[in-house]
Amino acid sequence: MKNFLIRYRRFLLTAAILLAAFLTYALNLRNKEHANPVERAVMTLTAPIAGSAAFLSGGVGDIWNNYIDLIEVRRENVELRRSVKRLNERIVANNEAIAENQRLKAMLDLKQSVAIPSIAVSVIGEDSSAWFKTLVVNRGSDDGLVEGMPVVAAGGIVGRVIKVAPQSSRVLLLTDHASAIAAVVQRSRARGIVRGAGGGRCSLEFTVKDEDVKVGDTVISSGVGGVFPKGLPIGEVTMVKKGEYGVFQTIEVRPTVNIGRLEEMLVLVRQQQQ
Repeated sequence: MKNFLIRYRRFLLTAAILLAAFLTYALNLRNKEHANPVERAVMTLTAPIAGSAAFLSGGVGDIWNNYIDLIEVRRENVELRRSVKRLNERIVANNEAIAENQRLKAMLDLKQSVAIPSIAVSVIGEDSSAWFKTLVVNRGSDDGLVEGMPVVAAGGIVGRVIKVAPQSSRVLLLTDHASAIAAVVQRSRARGIVRGAGGGRCSLEFTVKDEDVKVGDTVISSGVGGVFPKGLPIGEVTMVKKGEYGVFQTIEVRPTVNIGRLEEMLVLVRQQQQ
């Protein structure tokens, strides 16, 4: 018996404690309003653990909720970025449509004011070098274009057609060194030849010193030579210099057409057909 008690003393002790706790709980079932010493001891021991568990549970819940909220915010942010991108694309497209409409309206006004048969062309290429500057347009011999036809834009003279293919043509700009246009100063009727000077500039040559030319004067085509109709704007005088020697003045002209922004132009056809 003694050996039995020694061998199973831990089991017996545990069973005795559990039995005592059960008996205590059973005896106090009727007294639910007041805790007994055992219940108070158990509550005291388990209160910190329960509080920690509740704190951890609340913290995990907050972290999870914050994570879900963060995912939702990121999703909304991505959607907002896509919406802003779509709106920006629409704004760019609308602005481009407005600009194109304004250019086409200006071309229509030019077509009506020139009163000469013309063909509308669009710029599709550019060839620029130190000595030669041309534009490639989307019309050619299939559309009735031939070499030598004058080309104009809303601001005035652009140049003339120099090479023609079935579906495209090359336009020599008035700022090219090879370009020459018979011109007259609109105010004083002083005559000369507008030649390309490169770099987006021109010069009025062969105008004698006695002619009245001032900065700000408008230079137009004279109609001499039969290529360009009379009265088309060419440019504005930006510099006049009369040297002590020589017969002619040195005159610089800025084209009225912004060569760097050309997109649509008109090719005048009646002059060449005659």
